[in-house]
Amino acid sequence: MKIIGSVKEDLAVEKRISITPETIKKFTDLKFSVFLEKNYAVHLGITDEEYKNKGANLYNSAKEVLEKSEVILKVNCLSNDEINSIKDKSILIGQFDPFSNKEIVNKLIEKSVKIFSLNLLPRITRAQSMDVLSSQANLAGYRAVIESVEEFDKAIPMMMTAAGTIPPAKVLVIGAGVAGLQAIATAKRLGAIVSATDVRTVAKEQVESLGGKFLAVEGVENLETNEGYAKEASEDFKKKQAELLKNSVKKNDIIICTALIPGKKAPRIISEEMVKSMKPGSIIYDLAVNYGGNSAFSEPDKVNVVNNVKVMGAKNILNNLALTASNMYAKNLFNFVNNLYSKEKKDIYINEEDEIISKTLIVKEL
Repeated sequence: MKIIGSVKEDLAVEKRISITPETIKKFTDLKFSVFLEKNYAVHLGITDEEYKNKGANLYNSAKEVLEKSEVILKVNCLSNDEINSIKDKSILIGQFDPFSNKEIVNKLIEKSVKIFSLNLLPRITRAQSMDVLSSQANLAGYRAVIESVEEFDKAIPMMMTAAGTIPPAKVLVIGAGVAGLQAIATAKRLGAIVSATDVRTVAKEQVESLGGKFLAVEGVENLETNEGYAKEASEDFKKKQAELLKNSVKKNDIIICTALIPGKKAPRIISEEMVKSMKPGSIIYDLAVNYGGNSAFSEPDKVNVVNNVKVMGAKNILNNLALTASNMYAKNLFNFVNNLYSKEKKDIYINEEDEIISKTLIVKEL
């Protein structure tokens, strides 16, 4: 019987977990034994008893779990101490950036650990149930709007009262990927007037289907990769986009920034001049802050006030939705493990002809 295990994350950085009580049953149905570190999810209100009742085995230390487990599920990469405990030739699955974790990845490869990063998952229909980037970005887009509204000192929806009419807030979303579309939907539900912009022409229909107005840079080609991600824009596009946004930014009360380019620094879209042109009391929430930021003045885990405009961004916004994010993440991980599992062999089978497996497996030192 294969042993699948998970240990606690560094709670100062990460509150999400990889295995929930709900997914324990799914793993045991595949004949896995599940090993967890004690107090694995007490910070989320999930007791060890709940895990035991579902069939998990609890151990006193991370070292014990890592030494015994053949498959390890994590959110973030292992620490150096954890690497020393992990079994040679085991399997590690999580949401790892192979380039920012280069040194750790290389140490694991030296131990013949097979590392799967779900950040590298191909965008194909069969992989949708494993798509951690989409499930987590969806929640991030929602939460960014909620946190912006909490900081905004005015009502969001239009209200007609005996004392007069309160106009609706105006929200601009930059980047209409998964996070951006959820931000649009959330802001609309709260009663805001919403507009959005994106370098991909396909985004226009998606934005308008949610009730948003699409701000398009005229006369440019579609900047979309074959995988559906945004390409880096040309200098000509950037100039036209800056001119478009220069007029739009100052009219909006809340701006949600979500624009990312895979493998590159986030594009700087909101300039210092644009921030200073906004109305006092306005909010910018930069979801791209960890990758350099879409907005001037954005820094991780800081609220910078410029001309009475608040510029915000969290290192890990999902820590503020850790239970919901964990439930979705754990399901994504189970679906990935299930794809690795061969019913014929009744064991893990790494079939590198499977696009999902081949694209997510980190096979060589970086």
